[in-house]
Amino acid sequence: MKMIECVPNFSEGRRPEIVERIRGAIGAVPGVAILDVSSDASHNRTVVTFVAPAETVGDAAFAGIRAAREVIDLRTHTGEHPRIGATDVVPFVPLDGATMEDCIALARALGERVGRELEIPVYLYERAATRPDRENLADVRRGEFEGLREAIRTDPRRAPDFGPAAVHPSAGAVAIGARPFLVAYNVYLGPASNLPVAKEVAKAVRGSSGGLRYVKALGLEVDGQAQVSMNLVDTERTPLHRAYEVVRTEAAAHGVAPTWSEIVGLVPERVLLDAGVRHVQLRGITPAQLLERRVRDAIAGGPTLASFVAAVASPAPTPGGGSVAALAGALAAALAQMVAGLTAGRPKFASVDARMRQLGQEAAALGTTLATLVQRDAAAYGAVSAAYKLPKEPQPAAAARQAAIDAALVGAAEVPLETARACARVAELAAEVAVGGNPNAVSDAGVAALLADAAARGAAYNVRINVVGLSDAARGRQLAGEAQRLVAETSHAAARATAEVEKRL
Repeated sequence: MKMIECVPNFSEGRRPEIVERIRGAIGAVPGVAILDVSSDASHNRTVVTFVAPAETVGDAAFAGIRAAREVIDLRTHTGEHPRIGATDVVPFVPLDGATMEDCIALARALGERVGRELEIPVYLYERAATRPDRENLADVRRGEFEGLREAIRTDPRRAPDFGPAAVHPSAGAVAIGARPFLVAYNVYLGPASNLPVAKEVAKAVRGSSGGLRYVKALGLEVDGQAQVSMNLVDTERTPLHRAYEVVRTEAAAHGVAPTWSEIVGLVPERVLLDAGVRHVQLRGITPAQLLERRVRDAIAGGPTLASFVAAVASPAPTPGGGSVAALAGALAAALAQMVAGLTAGRPKFASVDARMRQLGQEAAALGTTLATLVQRDAAAYGAVSAAYKLPKEPQPAAAARQAAIDAALVGAAEVPLETARACARVAELAAEVAVGGNPNAVSDAGVAALLADAAARGAAYNVRINVVGLSDAARGRQLAGEAQRLVAETSHAAARATAEVEKRL
């Protein structure tokens, strides 16, 4: 199931009954889980965070936009935050199993529907933008509601992507887009008398003014305090701790220090982990060391397939090809076990019953082994990465570093080598159940063999790439040689299985 996060921002933060009506409209759509509702009276703005399957997330967003059109009138709205509409902005963010392309398609479909059914002009922004000058939300919101009323009618550059070329009288316009996860982060700089400093700091930190590329920032007065209000639009490239440090440094140049900071809405745990790691100079810590994450995985029976696929697709180096190879091998073992199970216990196959039961048990054990290798491969990479970060000087430290690197590389090669060994045996099982198993499942045996073959080859690639950096070349050749031998064995067994499939089809 493809899960999408949607974070619509509504221009109302002072009337709880209005916020609840919008929230209720969104939550009434099947499959929606509302994670957070954050209202700010000074900004006069509410941010709703919800998740839903790709099939219904657009309906939920539409329901919120329609409700906001009915209850919010921008002609009487005031607040600190820039806005162009009753529903000001609606971003879609890919989560488990979803891609940015899925979110772009959702944004464009929703935009067309809002323009057609609600008669609200729609501007596509960020990754969904149809023009480069609309990628930046600040450019889309330039002039706000009051300025857009005139510009949309007279300036061809402000023509909407969907809907009428005139703002809705009370609901204005709406920006709909697709983007990575955004963190709304505010740093306070003391009393309101420091507002000029906050504005200067915001100018220094925001990307459009030459600051941090993936940061948008404004200097605002909020509840009698000077605030640097930031949107961190890509926390992998500009992490939270870097944004804070730049704010602190720039404020110090004016003789001002931050008093406190806050996160509005939800935040990925990785962002806070990275900030904590930086602050206390932790080395080598990984998300696998988080107790609560391990407990969640244990209770849920491990991470979902969708979350694993999303993790592989992320820019993080793990899980990578070695983990994917192990998973492919585990799936191959599961298919071999299935074919054995579809054969054992049936009178028609009584002559091979005992053997099929034995093969099924062996396949199950191999599947368990390969499933553990998925995680072990990621952990092995972490050990290599940590070894390369050890100090290179003085000479004793350099020698210890090289020894640690060699040990980590051997470990990182032995894990996929174990994967290749298991896959070679899985391919043998697949060939045997293809020949002697239930002929109605012979195609499944063929798929098992093909997966085992691909997994063994992928595992061998990981062995070979890790031994390249070994100082002991002989040891490297030994590991790589065994990997190549296992690939040949697996390929031979897979060929026997697929030949049987072709004969029976």
